Amino acid sequence: MIMPFARIIGTGSFLPSNIVSNADLVSLLANQGVETSDDWIYSRSGIQSRRFAYGESQTSDLAATAASHALKAAELDADAVDLIIVATTTPDAVFPATACLVQRKLGIRNRCAAFDIQAVCGGFI
Repeated sequence: MIMPFARIIGTGSFLPSNIVSNADLVSLLANQGVETSDDWIYSRSGIQSRRFAYGESQTSDLAATAASHALKAAELDADAVDLIIVATTTPDAVFPATACLVQRKLGIRNRCAAFDIQAVCGGFI
């Protein structure tokens, strides 16, 4: 019996250029009446900085850019993709799934399945 399988043959990523440090976040939160500190954030999360996407950027834009990088690394055309899974708690909208928007932005015209997982920790798939 032949079993279907999946392979990872290319990976891609994208990070917005705007870096927000803990000190920046402390200032932002102080303006909203929330008291915290760089040390408090770091000791509980291990995070020193994060990236923010501003303007018209949406989750699907970031994901489509990362997917394009993965396709290039794998030397594949977008229509070779059989499945798109997007793991996010910040979808573009409730409906349609962000994965469907990524599919459109990549120009995939085949019968590629696309769905979102809203349990981000499950995104390790």
